[in-house]
Amino acid sequence: MTSGMRLTWTLGAHGWADCTVEDQQAKAEFTASYISNAPERFLTAAARLVAGERETRAQFEAEPTAYRWIFYREGEDVWVRVLELRHGSDHDNKGTEIWSAQLSVDAVARGVIRCFDDVARSYGEGYRSKWGAHFPRTELEALRRLWRAHHRHDHA
Repeated sequence: MTSGMRLTWTLGAHGWADCTVEDQQAKAEFTASYISNAPERFLTAAARLVAGERETRAQFEAEPTAYRWIFYREGEDVWVRVLELRHGSDHDNKGTEIWSAQLSVDAVARGVIRCFDDVARSYGEGYRSKWGAHFPRTELEALRRLWRAHHRHDHA
């Protein structure tokens, strides 16, 4: 199992973000468009995972390409897969896996929280004008609360 996941979300042209996910073994780069609520859905998927859901997913639309995150949880282990799909409505089996890793629930939560904390620090109030929607503060804080509760429970 790898130790951690590093995720970056960098705003580019209006309504677009460049994303990178990497661990010690591999790295993938892709884009996301504001036509879907990608950050909110991604943060919500991570929160559902921390809360104990066995399978959860999120999708980044890149018009017409899409990048689908699939999280499978068993105990404290999570298998994360990112698929590139020609069209967002395609079935998983039509996708090409561009990144995968086996991580702990804690590593996934920390990586996602760290990424969006960095986004908030980097863009502040300018986030909305660059992305086209408000910063997903509610979803980020929900994930942070669940992760802290999970973390306390594990170390009690």
